[in-house]
Amino acid sequence: MITALALAFSLCSLEVNMEFTQSPYEEDMDSALEQIEKECGDLLKSKEISFKKIEKEFAKRGEKVKTDQEESVLLVQLLARLEDGHAQVRLTERSKGLKWPEDDSRYDPSISRGGSGLAICRIGEKYYVKAVAGPAKDANLLPGSEIVKIDGEKPAKWIEAKVEVARDLISWSTDHQAFFWATHWGLSGPTGSRMKLEVKQPDGKMKKRTISFSKSSIPMPGPAFWPEGLEGDKDVSHCILPGGYGYLYIRRCKADLAEQVDAAMEKVGNPPGLILDFRGNSGGGFDHDDLLGRLVPGGKKMSFVKLISSTGTSQYGGPIIVIVDGTVVSAGETASGMFKEEGRAYMIGESPTASMSASKTTLDLPSGKFQLYVSRYSNKSRWQDGKGIEGLGIQPHELVEFDPQHLAAGNDTLILKALLLFEDWPTSAVPYEPKNFDWKPSPY
Repeated sequence: MITALALAFSLCSLEVNMEFTQSPYEEDMDSALEQIEKECGDLLKSKEISFKKIEKEFAKRGEKVKTDQEESVLLVQLLARLEDGHAQVRLTERSKGLKWPEDDSRYDPSISRGGSGLAICRIGEKYYVKAVAGPAKDANLLPGSEIVKIDGEKPAKWIEAKVEVARDLISWSTDHQAFFWATHWGLSGPTGSRMKLEVKQPDGKMKKRTISFSKSSIPMPGPAFWPEGLEGDKDVSHCILPGGYGYLYIRRCKADLAEQVDAAMEKVGNPPGLILDFRGNSGGGFDHDDLLGRLVPGGKKMSFVKLISSTGTSQYGGPIIVIVDGTVVSAGETASGMFKEEGRAYMIGESPTASMSASKTTLDLPSGKFQLYVSRYSNKSRWQDGKGIEGLGIQPHELVEFDPQHLAAGNDTLILKALLLFEDWPTSAVPYEPKNFDWKPSPY
């Protein structure tokens, strides 16, 4: 026979159990927060990100999730708070085919988005047309034009608003990475929609221009203007610039990057100076020492920081200038950065690199419907006085802004700057001295 006291105790236990029964969505969120703190805690601290604040917000929001779709959006928002350019929410076989909510069109991949063909740069406190192609070129936008308004707003305010809306869903490792996103990839919209601009042209005339977003995907990262005679159809393009200087544009860092550089240098030869342009580099994976060894004369060794032996078939021993900006990501950052950090080259850039270069891991959640791909700690932790790359980017020796007059004339300011540096080489900033490696340029 059940006594009144026993019954009361049973009911109380039932209430306690009911109170603490979690939904699968709460279990996923609690697991996500626990694993992120364990795996990424040190990196978040180095970025001065308060995980306790994030934890409090998302634990509470996780209690309100009712559907897989809501959970997927919340997880995307959670990773966006980590300021981790590699962070991704990945679907599994159990969630395959899950779509973004129809009432949230911000960055739904199922919506056809068109490009503008426009790239913007900031010069001082003003904003200028850096490069045009496709729709922007069709709208008669001229490089070097000052942008006065975008859709009726001052450009600084428009870009800031663009970043803030996107920041809720996109994880950027730094503010300058977010800026380059907004001024390149962010200049897009649903296919057929329009963007209105008011510009002051290089001739001083005020003009209104309208860009219609096109289906064509026009990649704008890279130099403002491609050098004449550029050849190559894979990841490394090459040409000879005025004065006989060599130029390599390195778009990706695939496993055979060193061999591609060999092939390009066979065509470039032994110039008095070499530019390695990494702007727009999307990363990859390759043998770093094997590539760097291509830029050490045959039979020689370089050991300013670590020992690098000459490798490859077309070694080069002359002065090198590396060009970067906030569109250089992941392995593109270690590839470009090693030339600076190992003492081989002088680096210039419109900004530091994006700063998304870290060791990653995949976190499984209890429901089995989602996986979280996150960064654990920065790559190349010995670089930049022990600060590494993640959350900082590779800092150039010298920041160089574009010149509106150069843009109006169809010239890339950073390439012009590099050519000037070859004439007045910054010896104190670069340990490598060609003469100490018995290098001499070939006659041009």
